[in-house]
Amino acid sequence: MPPFLWEQHCCLPLHHTARIGELARYPLGSYLSVNVGYSAQTTEDSLSLLHQFRTQAAADPRFRLVAGLADISDDAIALAFDLEDSGPLGGDLDNVEMFYRLGVRSLLPTYNHANAAGCGCLDTEDTGLTGYGKDLVRKLNEVGMFADGSHCSRRTGLDIATHTAVPMIYSHSNFAALWEHPRNITDEQARACAGTGGVIGINGVGIFLGHNEPGARSERVAAMADQIRYGVDLLGIEHIGVSSDYSFDGQEFNDEIRDNPGAFSESYTAWGPLQWTPPEDLLGESEVPGLEDLLADRGFNAAERAAIFGGNFARVAGQVWRD
Repeated sequence: MPPFLWEQHCCLPLHHTARIGELARYPLGSYLSVNVGYSAQTTEDSLSLLHQFRTQAAADPRFRLVAGLADISDDAIALAFDLEDSGPLGGDLDNVEMFYRLGVRSLLPTYNHANAAGCGCLDTEDTGLTGYGKDLVRKLNEVGMFADGSHCSRRTGLDIATHTAVPMIYSHSNFAALWEHPRNITDEQARACAGTGGVIGINGVGIFLGHNEPGARSERVAAMADQIRYGVDLLGIEHIGVSSDYSFDGQEFNDEIRDNPGAFSESYTAWGPLQWTPPEDLLGESEVPGLEDLLADRGFNAAERAAIFGGNFARVAGQVWRD
């Protein structure tokens, strides 16, 4: 059985058909952060999703809604939420506290493209955080929510590191040094994040790993292990985690990319439909070698694997969250 898993970002469908029960593919004892909105959602949309997911989780004994670290235990799947854009705040920073009370524990200012908070990773011009974006980072610090640089532009990510007073994260980002993609981060961004005390979660999406072929399941897990090895060598063991970005609505998301090309870029579409690393592959519960075994093969001992799988994100949550 792999160590305690802190999954800092995964995705259910962002509409009324979504069912929390799908998350039971993760083992009891896991912590999951589930997306409840990005640039396409309004405040009302994300609130509706939150109430739907919270109601379903409260009625299912396999899940426990998270207020603080004390709610994470071996007998349930601990469940919190994240926002992949500041758009669902509706321009009102007081909504950060409202979302926090409903279990949202991380927020990234921009999803791929510029908005009121800053620039995204697909923007050709990168001016970083706006004044509003800097205020947003301060508000996130005050409330106790992770400031997340994933999907942001390089300058925006560096600005988050400059303006945060507590550890920031890249919840689901890989290293551009191993695979050049606009969604992957530079070593400069990674060092700046680590300089805040933060953690980078390595994701399992094919186009961000360089292995997007439908049959390349074992290659994707191996590429995640390579990304982790690189990050640990660059930053130290305490700054790397796992955050697969697995999409339970994969076909619908690929349809979204196809139908809304302006929201993405050639980098997203040129490689064909996105392929993800599902929990059972990540955890070694299928015929594909799991990440823990591959990390052991790369020289990581049991304590180091435990830090990567969950200990590092749990540590920074203890520094950032306000229980």
